Amino acid sequence: MEQALNYLCTVDPVLAPWIDQIGSFALQRQPHSFATLAYAIISQQLSLNAARAIRDRLTTLLGELTPEQILAADTTALRAAGLSMQKSGYLRDLAERIVYGQINLELLPTLDDETAIAMLTNVRGIGRWTAEIYLMFALNRLDILPADDLGLRDGARLVYQLPQILSPRELRALGERWRPYRSIACWYLWQIRHIMSKS
Repeated sequence: MEQALNYLCTVDPVLAPWIDQIGSFALQRQPHSFATLAYAIISQQLSLNAARAIRDRLTTLLGELTPEQILAADTTALRAAGLSMQKSGYLRDLAERIVYGQINLELLPTLDDETAIAMLTNVRGIGRWTAEIYLMFALNRLDILPADDLGLRDGARLVYQLPQILSPRELRALGERWRPYRSIACWYLWQIRHIMSKS
């Protein structure tokens, strides 16, 4: 990791002082599992607290979140746990694809980034952003740039003192300098935005 941080500081002198100030990279990894992927779907467009509450109610209702448990659950029960009809459908689609072998979660870590993203985005309700976040947090991929993430785009605005939030395309262009450690640079942008939002 020291090599990665030295590299980022060398190629991006604007980001370098922030890396020194924030300190060691400490991405909080999630387990590579159906439950983590299901939670990524659940949490879309929800606050952290709301998403956690739904996840906890589902766990209370079903026990461990598995594809088999989701498929066996009554739609009314899923709705009662707080899932919208749309997200219930998304979870069922994911569960069916895993049960019927269209997605092999055990194979996912062996695939290159773009192939893994393509496999995940075949699922209803999993767009590129969700797939990229999963690769970063659950598969520990170091060169992911989820350019649609508003927090990252705003973090870049703050770091580079730009007049407005970057577009996804602009962030991708900016992020080329961080290869092959774009995930690490993204983590620092998230931290910087959090720090500056408190000041």
